[in-house]
Amino acid sequence: MSGTGIHVVTVAYNPGVELDTMLASLPAAAPGFQLHTDIVDNGSETDMVDAAASTHGASIIRPGQNLGYGPAANLAFADSDADWFLLVNPDTVFAPNAISALVGAAGRHPEAGVFGPQLRNTDGSVYPSARQLPSISNGVGHAVLGPVWKNNPWTRAYHGNTDEEHACGWLSGACLLIRPEAFREVGGFDPEYFMFFEDVDLGRKMTEEGWQSVYVPSAVVTHEQGVSWKKKPARMIQAHHESAAKYIASAYPGKTNILVRGAITSGLKLRAKWMTRDS
Repeated sequence: MSGTGIHVVTVAYNPGVELDTMLASLPAAAPGFQLHTDIVDNGSETDMVDAAASTHGASIIRPGQNLGYGPAANLAFADSDADWFLLVNPDTVFAPNAISALVGAAGRHPEAGVFGPQLRNTDGSVYPSARQLPSISNGVGHAVLGPVWKNNPWTRAYHGNTDEEHACGWLSGACLLIRPEAFREVGGFDPEYFMFFEDVDLGRKMTEEGWQSVYVPSAVVTHEQGVSWKKKPARMIQAHHESAAKYIASAYPGKTNILVRGAITSGLKLRAKWMTRDS
């Protein structure tokens, strides 16, 4: 991409009409900004992607295989010289001025490398998208008890504040405005994560390199949770828990943490088994 502005990247895998809806919401979300949009098409069914790209003036990147979410984003952003990177799921819809609000927050927080909007479910409820980095206590408590005790104290602490603009541990990868220099400094998304937890890992790396992650509730984006899960939910749940275990291994390396890794990994396996018990 040449020039200045916002480089929008969305990663698609055999999408439906939601891709067209998301692209249609972009202009009103960023009035006055120059947008360049890339669709990284990881799927094999091309008609919907071709039609949406043609209608909304987006470019298509076809890697020829399913790279996964983070590696596909890395590919699209690799040679970009845009002022901002915006990574967004195809199953989202931007409220008017949402992208403008994210960029405005970036001006207030020069110490931050990544910004996330308030994500709302389709029923209007707020999804807890700004969270603490998983720790020993909240990681085990949330992993083991979350599916059976929704309001347990570990899950509440992990989910964090959804009302105020604030720095947090990590932000949902469903929609991220990223400072390019921060993205490059941390090496982008870890390609070892095919899907899930690449956003948690990005937040951890940002923190380690001295960049903050900032939640911006004045920017509103609706996200239809689980569109990519609906066809094969058991497989997606298993992949989610495998990525969680990979994250724990990277966040708590070495012999001194072997018991911690074992305890959390065991909890994740129990959680996955419980969540897929009827599959």
